[in-house]
Amino acid sequence: MIWVKSTPRGGRTVNAMRTIDSPGELYAHAIALEREAAERYGEFARRMDDLGNAAAAEVFATLARLEQEHLQTLRERTRGVEIPDFAGEQYAWLDAGAPETAARELVFRLLTARQALEIALRAETRARTFFEKVMLTAGDPALRALAREMAAEEGEHVRLVEQLLEHTPQPGLDAQMIFGR
Repeated sequence: MIWVKSTPRGGRTVNAMRTIDSPGELYAHAIALEREAAERYGEFARRMDDLGNAAAAEVFATLARLEQEHLQTLRERTRGVEIPDFAGEQYAWLDAGAPETAARELVFRLLTARQALEIALRAETRARTFFEKVMLTAGDPALRALAREMAAEEGEHVRLVEQLLEHTPQPGLDAQMIFGR
C-alpha cells in the first residue's frame, strides 16, 4: 500500500491509499528508495570529509556502497521485468528541489554526523515500514514474500544506523561550521 497525495478541485489535498499489485511496481519503489539512499549517503560522506571527520566520512561511504550494491542487485533482478515509471521524489530525504537551493545548502552547512545518521534512520525506517505494509496488504503470496525480503533488508539498515547512532555523540552548536567556509 502506498499513500498517494492528490489535489482535486477546490485545492484541498486528499490522501488516498493504493495497493502494490505487481512485482514490477514493488521493484520500481525499491529502486527509487535505494537510489535515494545511495545518493544521500554519498553526499553525507563528502560533507563529513569536508568537515575533516574521516571516521564519519568512511561510515557514510560504506553505507553508500552498500545501497549502491542493493540498487545494482535490484537492477539485475529486474532485467526483462516491466517496471512502471513513476516520480520517485516521494522518497527524497531532504527536499525535492534542485541541489543548489538555499535550504539544501543550509542543511549541509549545519549537518553533523549524528544529524546525518538521524536523517538516515528516519529514511531507513520509512523504507522498512513501506515494505512491511506491502507485505501485509498484497494479495499475491509471491509479492508478500518479496516485500518481506525487502523489509528484512531495510531492517538490517535500521539496526546498523541505530548502532552507529549509539556511538556518535551529539556535538554542541559550532559557529565556525555555520558561518565559516
